[in-house]
Amino acid sequence: MHRYLFYIEQPYSFSILRPLQAKIREQGGEVRWFLKGDKVQHSGLADDETALMSVAEVQAYQPRAVFVPGNVVPDFFPGVKVQVFHGLEWKKKGHFRIRGFFDLYCTHGPITTDRFRKLGQQHGDYFEVIETGWPKMDPYLGQQSHQRTDPPTVIYAPTFSPALTSVPDLFPQIKSLSEQGTFRFVVKFHPKMDPEWVARYRAIEGPFLQVSNEADLLKVFGEGDVVLSDTSSAVTEALMLGKVVVTYKNSQPQPCLLDFADPTQLASQLTQGLAPSAALNAEIEQYLGQVHPQLDGGASERVLVAVEQVVAQGVRPKPWNLLRKWKIRRALGYYHWR
Repeated sequence: MHRYLFYIEQPYSFSILRPLQAKIREQGGEVRWFLKGDKVQHSGLADDETALMSVAEVQAYQPRAVFVPGNVVPDFFPGVKVQVFHGLEWKKKGHFRIRGFFDLYCTHGPITTDRFRKLGQQHGDYFEVIETGWPKMDPYLGQQSHQRTDPPTVIYAPTFSPALTSVPDLFPQIKSLSEQGTFRFVVKFHPKMDPEWVARYRAIEGPFLQVSNEADLLKVFGEGDVVLSDTSSAVTEALMLGKVVVTYKNSQPQPCLLDFADPTQLASQLTQGLAPSAALNAEIEQYLGQVHPQLDGGASERVLVAVEQVVAQGVRPKPWNLLRKWKIRRALGYYHWR
């Protein structure tokens, strides 16, 4: 039986790694979690999930691999160090920064695979880059397609950033369209959304507008006929689920999105999203072909196969990286070299 460790620092990491945990268990393996920092709480663990509480426990556990949806991992933890990434937004600053901790990068598509392989050559080829897909999406891919509702259901998932959010600008139009019954809006706010705006949207709830309390955004996406957003990091995830995405003032608009800047165009843009052109569908297909082409729900299995490949060939010496190693030792109260 193989043992694996999930090292996390953020609450969103639970949903990224749980499909991988399910695959490990299906193969007869075992998983333990290590939660670092005050942003992630042990109350987030399910009843059948167990955390290791100290470095000593991790070292005694001897995991075959340590999976990380973040940027750093203790080098003194046993096992192959595997980066699975915290999202699909490859355009974000720092996504391609090499910090010297990982033996394996499990990338999602050619647009990240190719660049990480070039970075590997620049950094001495001490890590492997294997394109696996993103485990978080496994449970949602390959499902039966959603049946169109009447009126059409719009999933509105705005970002919380005050500089980028569409929430104030689109409020009058969403209120009007929901009152008319033209569309049914399901609003899914980010946990960090300004509570005053959450309250304003809740105040206009009715037959054709609800603010969702569902924690799982991907589950909410599955209930919609079209997705409305702005510069949210979840745009790619919606496209992967077969949803056309309409965005308001996206900071980096792309041909695969229906982007607009005039709030009065909201209804027409949503209508266009419900009947996408062949050209738009082709742009979406091309984009996904670069970002995450494997839509079969098999990323977790491919990640485990990739780990075995690295185990078989052996890990390579990594950079000294003394400052970062010192910082993580200080954070965990561990003052030994190994």
